[in-house]
Amino acid sequence: MGTDGFRIGYKPTLKKVVGDRRAALDEVEVAKAVRAAVKQEFNTGRVVPVYPFPTEGTDVPDTPKLSVVVLAPEIEWESAGAIRKTLAEWTRHRGNSPRLYPAALVWVVRKPGRALQERAEAWLAWKRVAEDLGSGVLGADFERSERGEVTRQIKDSDEALHEEVWASYRYAIVADPQGTEGLREIDLGAGHASGGSGSPSARVVAALKAEAFLNETVGAGYLERSWPTALKESGAWPLKGCRQSFLDGSLTRLLDPEEVLRKQIVTFVEKGDFGLGSGPMAGGRFARVWWKDALGLEEIAFDDQTFLLTRGRAESLKGLSPVSSSSAPALTEDLVLRTQPVPTPSSEPSAGEQTVRVHIIGAVPPELWNKLGTKLIPKLRSSGQELELTIDGSLKVRSQDMDYVEFELRQTLRELGLEAKVRIERNELS
Repeated sequence: MGTDGFRIGYKPTLKKVVGDRRAALDEVEVAKAVRAAVKQEFNTGRVVPVYPFPTEGTDVPDTPKLSVVVLAPEIEWESAGAIRKTLAEWTRHRGNSPRLYPAALVWVVRKPGRALQERAEAWLAWKRVAEDLGSGVLGADFERSERGEVTRQIKDSDEALHEEVWASYRYAIVADPQGTEGLREIDLGAGHASGGSGSPSARVVAALKAEAFLNETVGAGYLERSWPTALKESGAWPLKGCRQSFLDGSLTRLLDPEEVLRKQIVTFVEKGDFGLGSGPMAGGRFARVWWKDALGLEEIAFDDQTFLLTRGRAESLKGLSPVSSSSAPALTEDLVLRTQPVPTPSSEPSAGEQTVRVHIIGAVPPELWNKLGTKLIPKLRSSGQELELTIDGSLKVRSQDMDYVEFELRQTLRELGLEAKVRIERNELS
């Protein structure tokens, strides 16, 4: 500095400093920032399960619920490229096993280009400048207004990065027997976080509905039109096969096929649009037939022993069913009632009444579990005092599916208000 108060020297501009910091960024650091932004956007406000960045088909569960699978940012969609063949294989198989629910998967893939990486680089560079300013690495050459500009640029570049997630992930790929390699691509368009969709997963769901690939529910007329030709003469469609048609791409997609079909079948049967038969017998008869009858949700079993019946078939069978539709089997012959006296507290002398505690012990078959809640438990509550119920159940699942199963169980327990009262233990099998 001279005697006249002036200093001669070089002062870098913010633009130059940001450019230098951006040029020094590591590719791994940029990729990590991009992945974090993509995962955050897709997990925020999600309306369906989201599975980010699978490296192979086994990373994606085979579940009947509609699920969004987000491919890693390093992967670009090319309609005629190798990624189509890869997704076709992952859609058909999960490892060495065929998928049971290929139509439940929606793959979301990034468009070609470096827009996402560039937005991440800008955000990281401005963050690095702010850190250098705070630590004094850049000295005191910058005015307060310039420091305020750094803060604003960090915020703007962060918003731009998250907006670019919406713009870049614009291709949804779904199973379609009529498409190339059994897949159909849906261009979601240039999305915006402020566009009103709420979340990227909601945007995908809205696009599937707009393209007639997804419906909220299903009507009786649709089922009549979709009735398999081979089953028209018999008028009986196994519910297992019916459900599978909504899961393999043969029929329209549903967000939760089991829940939707279960509720709709109850309505159809009670209105008389369709009938329901269970327990197939010789001569085309069924052990139980419902048609224009009250039907409990627990009776809807998606197996090969329960059949959806056409109106004509149900009407003709109604008078032939050997078991009344209103009858119900006993819970099980394995249940045992055990009683034991309850001691009378010495401070409260007995007034001539003897109290007995009743224990119900035994195995209950899965097809009758729902009946416990509708028939047995209400009876117990009205017959005595201090009813206590505990659960002791075990389930064997593949280790790679455990995270998804545990997530579903904990979510259900939260909905029931039992998360703090029921413990889930994981024991590895040898």
